[in-house]
Amino acid sequence: MDVLETILVILEALCSIALIVVVLLQSGKESGLSKALSGSSDSYLNKNKNRGLDQILASSTKWIAAVWILLTLALNLV
Repeated sequence: MDVLETILVILEALCSIALIVVVLLQSGKESGLSKALSGSSDSYLNKNKNRGLDQILASSTKWIAAVWILLTLALNLV
């Protein structure tokens, strides 16, 4: 069981690092409001490109968090 536990701990550490990186890459919710108040002129295509990246990062966050929870539960059972 030591080998399985070691593998699960390594996977959980990698998953934790990936989760931190993905969360830090996401843009804040207040960035849209600050851009609107400052009068920056973003084009329609630029806004959609950023929104697509934010959607990918949000989806990645959900999946990585789900895997992290499963790994935590598996480590608890081992």
